[in-house]
Amino acid sequence: MFFASDNWAGAHPKVSERLHASAAGFSRAYGDGDLDKAVYAKFSEVFEREVAVFFVATGTAANSLSLAAYGKPGGISFAHREAHILEDECGAPEYFSHGSRLHPVDGPLGRMDIGNLERAVGRFASENVHGGRGAAISITQATEVGTVYGLGDISAISAVAKRHGLPLHMDGARFANALVSLDVSPAEMTWKRGIDIVSFGGTKNGCWCAEAIVMFDLDRAREMAFMRKRSAQLFSKARFISAQFDAYFDGGLWLETARHANTMSARLAQAIESSSVARLGWQPEANEVFAIIRKDVAEKAQGAGAAFYTWPTPTSLAGQIGDDEALYRFVTSFATTPDDIGRFSDLLR
Repeated sequence: MFFASDNWAGAHPKVSERLHASAAGFSRAYGDGDLDKAVYAKFSEVFEREVAVFFVATGTAANSLSLAAYGKPGGISFAHREAHILEDECGAPEYFSHGSRLHPVDGPLGRMDIGNLERAVGRFASENVHGGRGAAISITQATEVGTVYGLGDISAISAVAKRHGLPLHMDGARFANALVSLDVSPAEMTWKRGIDIVSFGGTKNGCWCAEAIVMFDLDRAREMAFMRKRSAQLFSKARFISAQFDAYFDGGLWLETARHANTMSARLAQAIESSSVARLGWQPEANEVFAIIRKDVAEKAQGAGAAFYTWPTPTSLAGQIGDDEALYRFVTSFATTPDDIGRFSDLLR
């Protein structure tokens, strides 16, 4: 019953097999091998246009370099108040962008409110030398609280970005989970809606360690090659990242694993809804479930082997959680089984 994070899950057997098959022999280093080039072409096929792809070690590196790619002196990037780049990157985006700032934007359930975003961006539209100027807008898809931006939401945010001449970044650590939730194509969820750059995550969805920056502006991508090297993110044996993505995309494995994780999330939500000692904080839309549970019940479940985290209470739930209750986060993955859900459901009875 491992619901603490999809980072706790191992690697999908097909990804492991492809890594093993790629271990022998020789290949050009630093991303110039035949397999690397084939995977770059696969990314372009997946996104239905030519893209530039840069492998990096972590989602933090992907997010930080993505924002740094559009950095400027006095630059300010806008993101939801609970976004990963604000709450969980230890200042890396600011560090990689040479001191740029991140400006929080409020909105319910992890999604920026369009009015709040417009006001936040407009505040710096005059590019006052004392106050700073806009540099980028970033959305998290799926969000930190398991919700998903709809296509209309992305288009509306993109319109704000374009009015102010700002690039739009998508933090896609759980890109596949959001994609299958919306049941759309990668192109429809990104560049066709005005996204300029994507942090594309595979690690949470069955890979060993596979993260990438996907750029739709090929001219700007020339600079990213130097930025990645300078930030110590250029893999010498990049074929082992390529091998993972090769298996990840093969036969739609990445969509299969994401659908499974989302399905397990929906089952877990049903189990919580049917319990008399727990209730959902809100309906899940990807592979994260947030539940309000009696503290003694949660402690008993954790003592019985269930792994999950206590979560900070968002403002939207202020006053709705009793003194004997707390908010908890549960994350499902490709490795979650119906039996895991069943055993946890028994603990809630």
